[in-house]
Amino acid sequence: MTLVIKHLTDENVAAWDAYVAGHADGTFCHRAGWKFVVEAGAGHQCPYLYAEEDGEVKGVLPLTLRRSALFGNALVSSMFAVYGGGLYSNDAARDALDAAAWQIAEGAGIGVFESRTMKPEHCGVDGWSSAGVKAATFIRDLESSDEDELLLTIPRKQRAVVRKSLKAELTCDWAPKVSEVYALYAESVRNLGTPVFPRALFEAFAREFPDNHLLQLIKTPDGKPVASLFSFYDADTVLPYYAGGTPDARRYNAHDFMYFELMKHAAAKGIKRFDFGRSKVDTGPYSFKKNWGFEPTPLEYEYKLAEGAELPDLSPQSGKYAALVKVWKRLPLPVANWLGPMLARHLG
Repeated sequence: MTLVIKHLTDENVAAWDAYVAGHADGTFCHRAGWKFVVEAGAGHQCPYLYAEEDGEVKGVLPLTLRRSALFGNALVSSMFAVYGGGLYSNDAARDALDAAAWQIAEGAGIGVFESRTMKPEHCGVDGWSSAGVKAATFIRDLESSDEDELLLTIPRKQRAVVRKSLKAELTCDWAPKVSEVYALYAESVRNLGTPVFPRALFEAFAREFPDNHLLQLIKTPDGKPVASLFSFYDADTVLPYYAGGTPDARRYNAHDFMYFELMKHAAAKGIKRFDFGRSKVDTGPYSFKKNWGFEPTPLEYEYKLAEGAELPDLSPQSGKYAALVKVWKRLPLPVANWLGPMLARHLG
């Protein structure tokens, strides 16, 4: 039996996705389509590797090559994904895929290999370290699609906020255009002082996963859009991913309404789990998700560094970028939307 490392092509997408679906740690972010989205929507190279033995897949490793003079070079598994890292059937497949990935990094002059694993996969493996627990994910079951029953699963204080939003005469449009959802997202991240991802990335996700995404646009009683959400769903899990909103969203509790509507909608479709996604520890989004009754599951990403290399700190909270955040908040929206994608394509 010989273990062979191969590159993902159109011809073996089905075998890749079947392996991901059957693996206990497989997530939507491991899907083969992620490669084509990031390549088309952000312009990065994505050498997706898989291990094969006697015609059977024994492991997959999604990769993105990031080359940036401003934010540093890195091999990432995977960019724009909250989850990543390799999926393996055994240690031999893991070691062979890691070696092939490191060879790619060295060939590209890259000394950083970041693996966004949900749980550490390289404990005790030479050359690998933990980035520590800097973020967590929030996942829980959806027990019912009935509004009253679903409300009772939310802690009392947050339940009162949701009830208030349900009385605000907001409406949820389930068929908006990607451009409408993106517009509110772009405004929201500008207001936070963060460059916006390319609209081409959103369009690529919708195109690549036509049956696995949901779009929402929340409107006020007079029809004004105030919040938007781009979500993914796969198998039994829904994952709200890109949320946006105007300053008026808070006055209407529009985000609370939006997430509650998604919970009802997903449960009615037979989806069993709600994945609130990743948030940095002790931030506003982290507390917001805990208020909904979600318990944090720590994410401990791993990395391998070449001698003399350092793991880049791309956090907007970093002192290195504090001045940029302040300036970005004051940019006119058209200017931010023009400049942002050129920077943000390296920040996913």
